[in-house]
Amino acid sequence: MGGVRSPTTSTKSAGVAVAIASAFCFGGSGPFAKPLIAAGFSSLDVAWLRLVGGALLMLPFALRHAAAVRKAPKLLVGYGLFAIAGVQVCYFAAIARVPVGVALLIEFLGPVLVLGWIRFVRRRPVSPSAAIGVAIAVVGLACVVELWAGLSFDPVGLLLALGAAGCQAAYFLLSDSGPEVDPLALAGFGLLLGAAVVTAVAQPWERDWTLLLGEVELAGHALPALVAVAWIVVVSTVLAYLTGIVAVRRLSPQVAGAVAFLEPVVATLLAWALLAEALGPVQLLGGALILAGAYTAQRSAPATTQAAELAGVSAGSSRG
Repeated sequence: MGGVRSPTTSTKSAGVAVAIASAFCFGGSGPFAKPLIAAGFSSLDVAWLRLVGGALLMLPFALRHAAAVRKAPKLLVGYGLFAIAGVQVCYFAAIARVPVGVALLIEFLGPVLVLGWIRFVRRRPVSPSAAIGVAIAVVGLACVVELWAGLSFDPVGLLLALGAAGCQAAYFLLSDSGPEVDPLALAGFGLLLGAAVVTAVAQPWERDWTLLLGEVELAGHALPALVAVAWIVVVSTVLAYLTGIVAVRRLSPQVAGAVAFLEPVVATLLAWALLAEALGPVQLLGGALILAGAYTAQRSAPATTQAAELAGVSAGSSRG
């Protein structure tokens, strides 16, 4: 009947709204992390603060799903090392050298690398549409980094962003965890393990944390450093993962994954508004091509992934 919405339609609409919120939360991490780096924190310090803060807030969820450690230990270890710690460390190190938008657009080549893994490592065929998606994304990458100008950005920063893309590819492969591994367990234990690994590398006990009592500059205004840290921990980590989980449960993985491609758009807009980092017309076109190609590649990936094999269950899906 006209004007009456079915529960299914209502649930999907709510799921899309939550997925958009998740993309906004994830996209805000770089624009709030970069002022911390400019104020004197190392990129590793910022990654450590984010992971440890997120791990503490997600600890109750991890304890609630402690059985997941016995069911799929390899999956949880891989997720913590690559999908969480690897992505954060490489991404924050990249934005210390290149604009936030550029780093995140390159990171979103992850689905393209997933197709490469499927085709060349697992030696499984990929569809023609997947090959087209890869080609589009590669052209977009050339535009973003302005390859014809001899790479206009710091090459080390670009390599770090590609490292984040590789870890994001692991994120996509490992997020498809199957119904026996709750997404809250993946996020909780992933953050705990990621925090432990980065703690061992960063050695925070040797750092001078008095900078946390100072201020950072954002959009031309002074902001307490602790506010920026609270944003990347509470909003860009805990809320981002939890809203992402809710979105996948209300939507299909394909739809939730498609909405997730708003993340680099949000990050680029926030970087422009808060950090005065603007991309040129050709770079914006390249970004659009990367997202279009990566989305096509993601949609073309087979339903069963390495994660299902690691977990020993049939394929399901969940985001972070």
